[in-house]
Amino acid sequence: MTDTDPKIDTTSTPKEEDSSAATTATVTIPSSNPSQYAHLVQPEWLTPKQVGDAIPNVTILTRVRNDSTESENPFDWKPLRTTKDLFPPDKRVVVVSLPGAFTPTCSTSHLPGYEQAYEEMTQQYGIDEVYCMAVNDPFVMRQWGLHVGLTEDKTPGAVGFFTKVKLIPDGGAHFTRAMGLSNVWDCFGERSWRYSMVVNQGVIEQLFIEPGRQHNPTTDPFHVSDAQTMLDYLKTASATVHKKQKLEEVEAEEKAE
Repeated sequence: MTDTDPKIDTTSTPKEEDSSAATTATVTIPSSNPSQYAHLVQPEWLTPKQVGDAIPNVTILTRVRNDSTESENPFDWKPLRTTKDLFPPDKRVVVVSLPGAFTPTCSTSHLPGYEQAYEEMTQQYGIDEVYCMAVNDPFVMRQWGLHVGLTEDKTPGAVGFFTKVKLIPDGGAHFTRAMGLSNVWDCFGERSWRYSMVVNQGVIEQLFIEPGRQHNPTTDPFHVSDAQTMLDYLKTASATVHKKQKLEEVEAEEKAE
């Protein structure tokens, strides 16, 4: 297998749809500056998942370190099944998805914000992993992380390239399309609209999608998918859980008397 020609089935696994779910509706994305690529986007790629939905079950390709090879590029291809490898039923994961590696907002604010908040999210608020996803290939994602200054994880077989926020390449846009958040720009082609979410036991617990979504936008909204908004949510969710636990303890004590 060559570095540029991975052979793998990247089709989605069908899941049963709830006929009453709002996510079955078709969404039309406007465009103030029509993109030459907009006609390539299928309607089902435009309907965002919602809180309570199961995470899409697709396969994406990444690269993992293999120190047994003497190659100048000591990495092997590795397929990741989202429901098994990235969002297993025993994990609570934060995801931030953005339009592209090396782009200004993504590089100066979006990814660095989550890197800085990593310890707080994982040590105080019950988060097991933090992923940053983009419709870029794994070669670009790794180089971007190095450029931004992330600490590389050199453990053989480690997923995500880095020790804190893991960079996950959605090079074929399979996950982005299944999330219903595919978007097109003339300068990029197909990419992900900017969003963040919490996935708890394979189910979307919370989802923050940037407003003003349209094809080939002339602005880059960055208001609700930032790290601070995510931290505020996690703090509130944690306080709610603790309050519920206290009430349950009080009720248990009253019943025991």
